[in-house]
Amino acid sequence: MTKNSNNVSIPAKILEPVRKFLEEELKKLNQTKKSIDNADPFKDEERDNENSLEDDVDEQIGHLDTEVKSKFLQKQIIQFRKALTRLKVGKYGVCEECGKMIDTDRLAVRPETTLCIDCAKDKE
Repeated sequence: MTKNSNNVSIPAKILEPVRKFLEEELKKLNQTKKSIDNADPFKDEERDNENSLEDDVDEQIGHLDTEVKSKFLQKQIIQFRKALTRLKVGKYGVCEECGKMIDTDRLAVRPETTLCIDCAKDKE
């Protein structure tokens, strides 16, 4: 059992499946990010620097697309790592901003969240 700052116990039988889910999702995110990063046309060793204008535009768009997706995935990876760390130190389910319990419905939908709904809204 893990106790948080509000002395509410979260049973280990609930936390273990959450941990497994977070670890599996983190693994998938890392694999997807690696695949997207490898698809960046700028990383192609056979890339021709003497492209036509159309080819240059296609490469620029492809590069921008991979950059946006990669940054989005990196943010998700960080969030899953934070959630796993909070689980390991016994603070899973406690908002990292205000210290209140995160609603269980919110955790059921987004188990990687580390903010309660109020603090998440304030942060946006």
